[in-house]
Amino acid sequence: MRLLHTGDWHLGDRLGRIDRTDDLRRAVEHIAAYCASEEIDTLLVAGDLFSEIASPDTLRESIRHLQEVFEKFMVEGGTVVAITGNHDREPFCQTLRLAMGLAAPLGPKLGDLGQTHRFYLATGPTFFRIPDRRTGGEVQFVLLPYPTAQRYLTRDELQAYNSLQEKNRHLTTAYMAKLDELQRHSAFRHNLPTVLSAHIAVEGATLSGFFRLSEEEDIVFDAASVPLGFAYVGLGHIHRPQALFGQEYLRYSGSIERMDLGEKNDDKSVAVVDLGPHGREGEVRLLDLPSTPIADLQIVDPVAQLPRLKDDYPEHEKMLVRLSVYYTAGEQNREAILRELEGIFPRWYFRELHERNELGQTLTAASEGGQETFEETVRGYLRQELIQHDEATRDRILARAEELMREVQS
Repeated sequence: MRLLHTGDWHLGDRLGRIDRTDDLRRAVEHIAAYCASEEIDTLLVAGDLFSEIASPDTLRESIRHLQEVFEKFMVEGGTVVAITGNHDREPFCQTLRLAMGLAAPLGPKLGDLGQTHRFYLATGPTFFRIPDRRTGGEVQFVLLPYPTAQRYLTRDELQAYNSLQEKNRHLTTAYMAKLDELQRHSAFRHNLPTVLSAHIAVEGATLSGFFRLSEEEDIVFDAASVPLGFAYVGLGHIHRPQALFGQEYLRYSGSIERMDLGEKNDDKSVAVVDLGPHGREGEVRLLDLPSTPIADLQIVDPVAQLPRLKDDYPEHEKMLVRLSVYYTAGEQNREAILRELEGIFPRWYFRELHERNELGQTLTAASEGGQETFEETVRGYLRQELIQHDEATRDRILARAEELMREVQS
């Protein structure tokens, strides 16, 4: 079986004022082209298919696009295996999985033999086998979505915790216990080549910066927690592509696009590995994915800098740019400067304006395209904290927060 490992698609995402839909769709189409040119049998997506900030309409259009792009791949016998990550909305993904099961009710149960030409979405810990469409052999997949309390803290004693750190310790223990439980299951085939896919952060991984998740909030597994007895371990969650501990078969695929400024220097790729009856065959191959350039620019001397920008940044029209603009009040026309910058960098996603007097002192600063006001900071924080809650609970809390902020302002 030839496997293509990818992850962290974040379909429907935004960066500031910029909708990333087209960027991400181009990356997905590039992956579909690799599936054809490399004769891929199974596409493994290691979590975060969708963005948590995507609207229902955007999610629907993302699924429609996936259907269009991968229909030929699956009709010709290809299989897609995906797990959920921390940015995938739990209610939406559960609904999607149930709908797919209703449309094709022969999906694999724990340890069963699945079918090719299908899309499998694991919203909870599971394992099953997939036949190799060319050789008739089988490859076993162990799938561990992102560790949330709802998925992994099923015992009453583990659901009681007094701090975030204690909750994370419980989740780490429960996550590893679930992996051990799956491997001890009577249907687990120890004689088959087995692929493990998980959406976790592993200590020692090189970070570009967590994507909308702080290190204090995340669950980081130590190196000893990573099992080594698999033919391939395909991880998601860390956006920088990399092999862990010098083992080529133990790797993060990385995200399919540069998602924010922290990834401006990352080169994106997918990994391809061949699996035979006795495990890996040959080396893991990396296939490049084109990425959108991102820059953080300071315009401190508009008169000198503006004429050079197009030459300095040949990809200026498609670049994602964070702008800090300094201008002198009474001497330079702020609106004219902004219009010229808009024409050069139409995809600026955040800009901060600094007004100086004739002596050069900065008088005021105003930001556009970011979460800078008190209200926006509160909203952004709550949306992040409530990602794993159901939509009804999230909407009630956000509505109550809006009421409280109005009371404070009145």
